[in-house]
Amino acid sequence: MSKPYKLRLITLIVLLLIAIFCFTASLNEDRKGILTVAFLDVGQGDSIFIESPSGNQMLIDGGPGKAVLRELSKVMPFYDRSIDVVLATHADQDHIGGLLDVLNKYKTDIFIESGVPSESSTYRELEKIIEKQEKNLKKILARRGMVIDLGGGTILEILFPDRDPTGMETNSASVVTKLVYGENEFLLTGDSPSSIENYLVSVESQGVTLGLESDVLKAGHHGSKTSSSESFVAAVSPEYVVISAGKDNRYNHPNQEVLDILNNFGADILRTDEQGRIIFKSDGLNLSQETAK
Repeated sequence: MSKPYKLRLITLIVLLLIAIFCFTASLNEDRKGILTVAFLDVGQGDSIFIESPSGNQMLIDGGPGKAVLRELSKVMPFYDRSIDVVLATHADQDHIGGLLDVLNKYKTDIFIESGVPSESSTYRELEKIIEKQEKNLKKILARRGMVIDLGGGTILEILFPDRDPTGMETNSASVVTKLVYGENEFLLTGDSPSSIENYLVSVESQGVTLGLESDVLKAGHHGSKTSSSESFVAAVSPEYVVISAGKDNRYNHPNQEVLDILNNFGADILRTDEQGRIIFKSDGLNLSQETAK
């Protein structure tokens, strides 16, 4: 047997073994009715990975840059190169910067955004990537009342925008969502400011609402004093509050006034700048939490 033939044979055997391993790992992957929600450690930015009990996956925001790829490699199997849904809460760099690499490296079926653009080169590049993939990637503008069924009993409800947000400032137009699995709920706010928070509270008081009360609140705008108003935190009544911020960031996020408000409501405050990646797991009734540097 010639050396080139032997080399080709060995290569084929190795590739076959890798394929068998990946297939077996996929078959053996048993989520046992568990929802996973991971607040990724992407520095000064936001990125949230969701995997439903059925295995469907969603990424909300991608942080400012490539750190999201490292983080995804920690919460996804190495052979998994697809994310079913990607949602950009708004067009600021610290939320969409990493999505350029995500959309280039992971097959995605649906992309959701508010519809309020940015003048940044990052946003323009993101739009080009979406247009290039338009045959396989469906773009949706988020509006209140929409429900994304992630399977296994998990749904994501859109709470805001409840109108065409054209002309709104990007933070104000942030897509606010509520993730629901059984008795457990997560309220995810992007960089939504207090004015929008209080608007949502007023809508709830009128009985025209999907409900704000949740086990976990992702604090708006990285714990900035522009978000997390007392009335809003009271309406959500969270057991946990997650603050996604970069270590020693130049904005001094989170703001001490916000921390005081959250502490006054007895919430357990979790911070990516201090604890790294923050992961919740739910069986629809019980909620557990872990952190990973």
